[in-house]
Amino acid sequence: LVLAVLAAGCCKGGKRIIILTNGTSPFWDAAKIGAQEAAADLEVAKDGLRVVVDTNDFSDKGQIDKLRSYQGMSDVAGVGISITNSGNSSIADELRKLAKQGVKVITIDSDVDRKNDRDSRIAYIGTDNVYGGEELGKAAKGLKPEGGNYATFVGLKGAANAIERIGGFGVGAGDKFTQKENLGDSGDQNTARKNVRDAIDRNADLDTLVGIWSYNAPAIVDIVTQLKRRKDFTIVTFDAEPVAVEHMKNNMIDAMAVQNPHAMGYEGVRLLKALITGDKAAHAAMEKRMNRTEEKDLFDTGIRIIIPDEGS
Repeated sequence: LVLAVLAAGCCKGGKRIIILTNGTSPFWDAAKIGAQEAAADLEVAKDGLRVVVDTNDFSDKGQIDKLRSYQGMSDVAGVGISITNSGNSSIADELRKLAKQGVKVITIDSDVDRKNDRDSRIAYIGTDNVYGGEELGKAAKGLKPEGGNYATFVGLKGAANAIERIGGFGVGAGDKFTQKENLGDSGDQNTARKNVRDAIDRNADLDTLVGIWSYNAPAIVDIVTQLKRRKDFTIVTFDAEPVAVEHMKNNMIDAMAVQNPHAMGYEGVRLLKALITGDKAAHAAMEKRMNRTEEKDLFDTGIRIIIPDEGS
């Protein structure tokens, strides 16, 4: 009887478009605002839809459990997910199960393994993370043309966006830069700060600190400030968390690759609505506006490199 009641009540308020995050951060706050604004602007309620944002705990298991919970729910029409670990095929398998039920599935911010699991989602919306990494690497090269030794700090080392940004950074920075460390923190702020301190302690020749996820920038600045060693490091990061913007104003960050999480949330909802309602014209318009390559399943929300001058 309980199951019957749940099944009967699951569809109240219209079918759901679910945005499933990899974890929590101000990055996802901006994406949530974008998703909510899209729901209002695009009047999804007129199509019997509503938008919700579901927050994961940075774990593969958390995402798998949530995806399994969506299966069999008749009110789930679309899912946009930021993949925690592109190397975990179990996540892609759960996406395929949802697709078999008629749920429209896309990835946002971090994609599946495109070599093995590209079929598990219809499209990816977000930053071209290889390009973003390359551009941040070029910024580091411009700041230190003589080269240097760098460490990268990220939440989940297995996430596609982490792998692509770190790889791109090495290409953009060039042969004069050497990677000394790549440390993951699983979304834990204390571990993020500890990783910075440990990398500095272990590598006397370290001179460049690279924050790959949004909260890594404040973690880097916290430790460098505590150690009173700002002059010893070039600091380049991804994402403009509010506290990181203040750090940049205070010349504690040298360059920042800024994504557009608001657009990821907004355009994710736009694409899912078009897929769910069969609006081919809207889908085609998005392809024309957001596809930067011949790969029609990749929708680019853009990136900017910001430096702390009066113009920025």
